[in-house]
Formats: sequence, C-alpha cells, structure tokens
Amino acid sequence: MTRARLFTAMRIVLALLVVTAVSVAVARNWAEVSKDIDKIDGRTFALAAVLVCLPPIFTMLGWRVLLADLGTPLHVAPAGGVFFVGQLGKYLPGAVWSIVAQAEMGARLQIPRRRSAVVAFTTVAVAAICGLIVGMPAVPLLITGGNASTTGWVALFMVPLLCLVLWPRLLNWLIATVLRVLRREPLERQLSGRAVLGASTLFIAAWICSGLHAWVLARATATGTAYDGSTLALATIAGFALASSLAMFSVVLPAGVGVREGLLVLMLAPVTSTSAATAVVVLSRFLTVMSDVLFALGGWLYARSHHLLTSHDERDQDQVVVDRPTGR
Repeated sequence: MTRARLFTAMRIVLALLVVTAVSVAVARNWAEVSKDIDKIDGRTFALAAVLVCLPPIFTMLGWRVLLADLGTPLHVAPAGGVFFVGQLGKYLPGAVWSIVAQAEMGARLQIPRRRSAVVAFTTVAVAAICGLIVGMPAVPLLITGGNASTTGWVALFMVPLLCLVLWPRLLNWLIATVLRVLRREPLERQLSGRAVLGASTLFIAAWICSGLHAWVLARATATGTAYDGSTLALATIAGFALASSLAMFSVVLPAGVGVREGLLVLMLAPVTSTSAATAVVVLSRFLTVMSDVLFALGGWLYARSHHLLTSHDERDQDQVVVDRPTGR
C-alpha cells in the first residue's frame, strides 16, 4: 500500500470514528436533545433553511470574482455549475477532490487547470481568514480557564494581523511562492486589491448568514430558559464562523466533520445547555449538507445539459461545442 493510499485509509477510519462518537453521544442524550428540537417550529426551521442557503451563493460569487480577476470572467450560471458540483468533493476523503472537479469542469470552458487550482486554494484560504476575522470576538467563549478580558484583547489584536494576510501584495507573494515550490509556472497576472476586497466582503457576508441560521435555531431551543441575548448572538454568529473556519484547517477530516460541532457546543452550551447546543449543531449540519446537495444538484443539471460533465467522445458524437467563458 502506497503512502497516499495509507493516508486516505487513515482519513476514512478517523472520519468514521468521529461520526460514530458523535452519533453515540447524541443517542445517549437523545431524550433531552429531542425536547429541544421540538421547540423549533416550522417557521423557525424554514427561516434557518433560507439563511443557510445564502452562504454557498456568496461563496460562489466570491470565487467568481477571484477567477475573473485572474483572467477568466464567467457568467453566473456556468460559474455556479462548476463551483457547486465541485463543492461536494469536500465530503470525500482527501483534500483535493473539490479542486480536481472544478479544474476538470473548468477545462471544458477553456479555464487553465492551474488557474482553477489557484483560485480554489485562494478561495479556501481567504474564506478561512475571513471566518477567523468574524469569529475572533468568540475566542473568549472558546478558551476557558483563562482571563476572558485578556483573551478578548488578544483576539482583538489578532484581527489586524489576519487582515494583513489579505493584503494583495502579500497574498500574491504567497501564491507565487507556493507555485515556485511546486515547480509550476507563475500566473499570467496578479490579484488586484479590488478583487480581494470584493471577494472578502462576499465571504464575510457568507459567514454572517451562516451564523444567523445558527442563532435562529439556538434562540428557539433556548425558549423557556434564562439566557443572555448578546452572549447567545456572540456564541452563534461569531462562534459559528470561528468553529467552521478552524474546522477548515482540519484537512484530515472530510468537511471538518465533528470539529465544527464540537467547538460550537463548547461555546454554546454554557450560554444555553448542552442538550440545546447539541440540537443546534445536529440541525445545522443537516441543513448545511442538504443545502450543499441541492445546490450541487442544480449545478449538475446545468453542467450536464451544457456538456460540462460529458466526455470528448460524447460531445463529438452530439456535435457539441462548449461555449467559451463570458463576462456577462
């Protein structure tokens, strides 16, 4: 067995262990968790479902901004087809399936594979940094046993440092360095400050909407209990961004499974209760997975109908020529 296959097998086993541990924990406390889930009515669930559908759209638009700035403007429809289908790759063992899928589909639109890969990596990196920026206020809730005020000042100090990484000159230098280390040709152009700012704004909007869906669920599960409204908002809106962005760095686990849930429970349980926090993370994971699947289905239908997922032989047989990218 090669090292790559061994590492993939270890990732699968670890993911299964985490899922099993989470499932056992939920099953043992299901009586209490189910009571908190029952507090969520249809309107609240529908509102959370709508809010959880906004982040994939904002993220796709941010990815599209970066791609256009590097030389490939795409219409929203093909951009969604490529991006949303590729996003399902994050649920598979391995850290590159999303990038591979987007690169292969993008090649049908004459997007250089190197450019697709750079934009995919940059999107993940910039989105994670934006998530940390949004999530910094929740650091005191995550770090226990220390001085909350001191932790808060440290977190506040980290924000400008994180913003520094988004400085276009530094970001372009990092991209060029990675390509040079990988012995790849440099990009034809560099990211502009306008594109980085636009994409970062869209990613921050995505994180805020993600946190809002958790806040809607948490507020419903906290009905009938005494809680601090501002702390609940902090634990969900900023806390969700912090937990999710940290989970993005856990490349060993597909889609950060278990990491986001565990961190969010740590921050939310002291504000409400462990059972209520568990109910929130269970429903949140369900909604986010369903959102990814639905968007991927829509993207797949578009990509299939426009021959972005067909082979060269199939396109030649049907006498189909794939359209070139357009900025409209």
